[in-house]
Amino acid sequence: MRRITATAALAAAAALAAPAGAEIRIAHVYGQTGALEAYAEQSHRGLMLGLEYATDGTMEIDGEPIVVIQKDTQAKPEVGRAMLAEAFGDDDAHIAVGPVSSGVALAMLPVAEEYERILVVEPAVADSITGENFNRYIFRTGRNSSQDAIANAVALGGADVKVATLAQDYAFGRDGVAAFREALGATGAEIVHEEYVPTDTTDFTAAAERIFNAMDGVEGEKKLFIIWAGGGNPMGKINAMDPARRGVEIATGGNILAALTAYRELPSMEGATYYYHEIPDNAVNDWLVEEHQARFDGPPDFFTAGGMAAGLAVVEAIRRAGSTDTEALIETMEGMEWETPKGTMRFRPEDHQALQSMYHFRTEVRDGVDYGVPVLVRELGIDDMDIPVRN
Repeated sequence: MRRITATAALAAAAALAAPAGAEIRIAHVYGQTGALEAYAEQSHRGLMLGLEYATDGTMEIDGEPIVVIQKDTQAKPEVGRAMLAEAFGDDDAHIAVGPVSSGVALAMLPVAEEYERILVVEPAVADSITGENFNRYIFRTGRNSSQDAIANAVALGGADVKVATLAQDYAFGRDGVAAFREALGATGAEIVHEEYVPTDTTDFTAAAERIFNAMDGVEGEKKLFIIWAGGGNPMGKINAMDPARRGVEIATGGNILAALTAYRELPSMEGATYYYHEIPDNAVNDWLVEEHQARFDGPPDFFTAGGMAAGLAVVEAIRRAGSTDTEALIETMEGMEWETPKGTMRFRPEDHQALQSMYHFRTEVRDGVDYGVPVLVRELGIDDMDIPVRN
């Protein structure tokens, strides 16, 4: 297992403060403020840990120091677009990482194309990022909606399953439901109702009643599948309305630790997750868990692993290319495999989407743990999922 020495830590601090010159400039353009700032903090922490791990604590690639430039999108598309342009135009960043929000990411994609610099999208999820809105300067380490959907369809689908969905009314929610609908078809399951609500919804009473009414009279195993990012806690609030009396079972995918508190109310619930720190078994994840526990007094979270994967990818690409030249990086990254806390990831040449494992889980309630623990049922590897190319 890797150890970062005190000397290496000092070298890393010096690299971050290095003057302009022979340096590698990485811009992290992400929502430090706004509705998804908890996700953003995890993503940045993971990015920095990934850069540290990949460089053995030196924060240098082939002798050149890494400088990380932070930009706040405020979770607003127009701000994200401006911040990425500032990073490429004013700060002369060689490569950028981010953002958190899918809506912000979609606004940023044309900027990468305009400046002919690579944007590594992490963790924004919407399929359209590496789908209809894709350009050759976009690479994504985060999972996409189809990966979420196919993994959850495997976990939840079946010939007699009838599903209602609840999602936020923007790219993340709508792309997620569209992909889930397509993936469920292969299992014989069927979506019978779709419900979309504003991203800042906190009262789900009316939406839940519409869902329950739509499911009344439907024959089969009835599930309500929730796709949600940020606050609001729709699962806990709808569960308090006792959906079981209407014959409806709640299901959802993985989430950050804070959101898993609602899962404790639903023991044995099944779904699929991108990451939970106890699931992957590899050296990178072992290091991440141990170091994060020691430094931050808790385990790494959902988006910490993603941020680390992005940092590892950036270092690996620059090292293999021997350059920060965009064309050299694109040639190197198309088809590139690298190791992450989730195991091996691979950038698909056709759309630059990172293919990666997902995890079918079942919720377990444990004494002394204040959230529902996602316990592995089955790992879905790269070759177990046929992820559509949508561009």
